[in-house]
Amino acid sequence: MPPLMGIEFLCRVADVLSDYLEGLNEDVIKDNFVIVYELLDEMIDNGFPLTTEPSILREMIAPPNIVSKMLSVVTGNSSNMGVTLPGATASCVPWRTTDIKYANNEVYVDLVEEMDAIINRDGVLVKCEIYGEVQVNSHITGVPELTLSFANPSIMDDVSFHPCVRFRPWESHHILSFVPPDGLFKLMSYRVKKLKTTPIYVKPQITSDAGTCRINVMVGIRNDPGKMIDSITVQFQLPSCVLSADLTANHGAVTVFSNKMCSWSIDRIPKDRAPALSGTLLLETGLERLHVFPSFRVGFRIQGVALSGLQLDKLDLRVVPSRLYRGFRALTRSGLYEVRS
Repeated sequence: MPPLMGIEFLCRVADVLSDYLEGLNEDVIKDNFVIVYELLDEMIDNGFPLTTEPSILREMIAPPNIVSKMLSVVTGNSSNMGVTLPGATASCVPWRTTDIKYANNEVYVDLVEEMDAIINRDGVLVKCEIYGEVQVNSHITGVPELTLSFANPSIMDDVSFHPCVRFRPWESHHILSFVPPDGLFKLMSYRVKKLKTTPIYVKPQITSDAGTCRINVMVGIRNDPGKMIDSITVQFQLPSCVLSADLTANHGAVTVFSNKMCSWSIDRIPKDRAPALSGTLLLETGLERLHVFPSFRVGFRIQGVALSGLQLDKLDLRVVPSRLYRGFRALTRSGLYEVRS
């Protein structure tokens, strides 16, 4: 089989389990092993992916809750399987049922982007690209047909689509034509490569002599995106040769954990001063200078803007109902954003 098919299926299994169990780790799987087996039995049949749409799986297998867990303890029946097969499983649109009805028809489109960047010790931007997703939350009566277009689709690379997307309209006109699943789903993902700017800068300076090391880190806005940058954090791992650290900051809170991981929580950059962290590191006995320098992982979030420059053009409904409320949002957050010292 195509290798990417197996990888994609494993990713879908992880997404479904995280959605059902509100997390994914060893303890959660042990506590809900019956539901995990039931989900796997529906998602794959004789080695081939079968039903992988979360909304349809929820009609087959009820998500766990406190009531179902109490009943399973009392009755001894731990199965959450439904008694009827969803009609969508025999439909040409297996990700959506036909009898959906809403008093208000609404669809919300979110652009969610993650910026990956690497900045070397000279402050030069080595790599900067964005991984983005178009997430849709649909609550529409019947079986609607939607079309979504972008103002600048040519900037996107490595696009991948939900099975509901018709490929020919995209290939010929770069228009997304689809019958959406009910509820929240990922319509498509994309990459925007070779970006030349980042929204914030981090400037570390580290000097060492006579068994001690002096560290200074400054953070500021490099290119104003026009929206507030919040949830700013800077994390770095102290080398193993560092015995102790005395760090302070003029804004935010600094925490040094037992595993020598330092976390500086800034949140928002104030207008009156640039956030700065400074302090002294004590090296182990016999070591005069620091030979291993840390890398700084930067986190941030920007509501209301897509830093890739991708813009939604319009969203049209081709099939009834005629009255439809549309909503658009954008969010950019940091992915692997690393500054080397």
